[in-house]
Amino acid sequence: MSPKRIIVGISGASGAIYGIRALEMLRDADVETHVVVSRSAELTLRDELDLNIKDLETKCDTLHAIRNVGATIASGSYHATGMLIAPCSVRTLSEIVTGVTSSLLTRAADVQLKERRPLVLMVRETPLHLGHLRSMTAAAEMGAIIAPPMPAFYSKPEDLNEMVSHNVGRVLDIFGIEADIKRWTGLGSNGQSD
Repeated sequence: MSPKRIIVGISGASGAIYGIRALEMLRDADVETHVVVSRSAELTLRDELDLNIKDLETKCDTLHAIRNVGATIASGSYHATGMLIAPCSVRTLSEIVTGVTSSLLTRAADVQLKERRPLVLMVRETPLHLGHLRSMTAAAEMGAIIAPPMPAFYSKPEDLNEMVSHNVGRVLDIFGIEADIKRWTGLGSNGQSD
């Protein structure tokens, strides 16, 4: 059995921390990571986290250029466990749904769908209009998993970092990757959570 290999896409929606935290948690789980970052995400990384594209080289195994449509991850013959796009902008979602793969980010996502591998989209937009909802429905019908980052308060997060980690950990569950997060333990005999 080949080792787990996850492709992480980071698009330009707000919430670049989700992609960065995924890389950190995947490294902790000893999972090989291939990263592709949209041009808009480069701006978001800088604005939200004071990171530039070069900073990502130390956070992943391979950093792919967005325009390199000849990269390994652009082919179905390259084995990957699946792909996570965190965050996933509506533009990226729309390209995936229409099959108009104008960059390595959306080409790699298209490959996951055609190969029937997990493609998880942490769509970041609110409020949603009907076009957004239809695009998410179409993506789900094509086999993608729509996983907007939604905080779970049963874990009683103490800060934003715990909320982000919990969201990412739940997404990593989809790939069969165990993350160290607080999990639901059920309600006690008195009807209260443990």
